[in-house]
Amino acid sequence: MSEATIPQVSARDRQMLALALTPQLGPTRVRRLFAHIPRVEDIFQASLTELEATGLPAASAQAIALGNSFRLADEELKKLAGVPGVTLVTLGSSLYPEHLAEIYDPPLVLYVRGDARVLVEPAIAIIGTRHPTPYGLGIAERLSQDLANCGLVILSGLARGIDSMAHKGAILARGRTVAVFGTGIDVVYPRENRKLTEQFFELGGAVISEFPIATGPNPHNFPLRNRIISGLSRGVLVIEAGEFSGTRITSRCALEQCREVFAVPGNVTNKLAFTPNTLIKQGAKLTATWEDVFEELPTAIRLQLQQRQSQLPIPQAASLLDPPPQAAELPKDQGRLFAVIKADESIHIDDLIEKFDSELSSSEIFSALFELEMSNKIRQLPGKNYVRVF
Repeated sequence: MSEATIPQVSARDRQMLALALTPQLGPTRVRRLFAHIPRVEDIFQASLTELEATGLPAASAQAIALGNSFRLADEELKKLAGVPGVTLVTLGSSLYPEHLAEIYDPPLVLYVRGDARVLVEPAIAIIGTRHPTPYGLGIAERLSQDLANCGLVILSGLARGIDSMAHKGAILARGRTVAVFGTGIDVVYPRENRKLTEQFFELGGAVISEFPIATGPNPHNFPLRNRIISGLSRGVLVIEAGEFSGTRITSRCALEQCREVFAVPGNVTNKLAFTPNTLIKQGAKLTATWEDVFEELPTAIRLQLQQRQSQLPIPQAASLLDPPPQAAELPKDQGRLFAVIKADESIHIDDLIEKFDSELSSSEIFSALFELEMSNKIRQLPGKNYVRVF
C-alpha cells in the first residue's frame, strides 16, 4: 500500500487507532497497558519483552512490536478516505468529551460524522423499547422536543421505537441530536433511518461509532455501545422497556458511571413499564415534564443553557395528565373522529369507517384524518392505525 493513499492524521491519532485495532486488546487490557506505559508513543517504541511484561496477550504484544497494528491502522485510514465527512476523535484529544474519558472503559477512538463539537455539549440520553406503545412514542417525542428546546443535545441509539422517536423529537425542535451506532459509521442500522441521519447533520448533530468501517450489526456490539450512550450524557431518561431489555444495560451503565437516571412511569399491567417503574422504585427520578430533568442538572450547566436560551421562548411544561385538545374546538367531522381516537391505544382505519358508517362517508373520514394529522393532533402509525398526539 502506498503512503500517498492514506489520509493525513496526526501521529498520535494514528497510534491510538493502531492500538484500538490491535488483536485481543479490549478496553480493560488497554487501561492496564496505560497503567504500565502511560504514553501511547512509548508503547510503540517498547520491545516485545517489555510489552509482554505488562501482561498483554502474546498476539497483542507481537502485533504492536512487529508493526502489524500500524498496518491495520493504515488499511483502516484508507477505508476511511472513502467515507465522506468522517473524522477521528481519539482519547485525550481536545474534542474528546471529558466525562466520557472518565468512565471505566472509554473507547480509544470515536469515528464521527457530522459536527464533532457537539460531543462536548451537555446531552441527555433518551432510550427505550424497540416496540413501544402509542403512549411511549408520544411521550418520547414530546420530552425530546422540549429538552432540545432547552438547548440540550439529545442522545440515543437510532434503534426503532423510542430511540428513533427521541431523535425525531429533537429534529422537530430544530435541535441537535447524536446517534451512537452499534455498527461501523458507514452502516446505518436500521436502514430506514438513513434519511433521518441526514437531518442530524443539517442541524449540527452527529453520528458516532467506536467500531471500524464496514462493521455490520453484530448483536454483541450493541451492549458495548450502550456504555458510550450513558457515558456521553449527563443523564439517561428511560421510556418503556421490558424486564430483559437492552435498556436495562444502559441504565446500569449510567448508575455505574454516576449519571442521573430518569424514568417515565407506566401502567403496571403493561410489561413495558417494568424497567422504568423498577428504576423509580430504586431511586430514579420520576419524570413527567422536561423540568423534572432540567432541575437535576448541575447548576453550571443549567446557567449555561439558560444563558443561551435567554433570547428564545422557554417551552411550557406539560404534564402527562394535561387534558388533550377538546373535540368541541374542532370542525364537526374532525371533532367526532378525534373524540374516539385515544392517546394510549391505536385504532385502525377500518374500525373508524365501521364506527361512522351511517354518519360519514369514507372520503369524509380520510379528509378529516388528514386535517387532524396536518394540525398535529393525531399520528398515523404503520398499518393505518391512528393515535392522539400528546
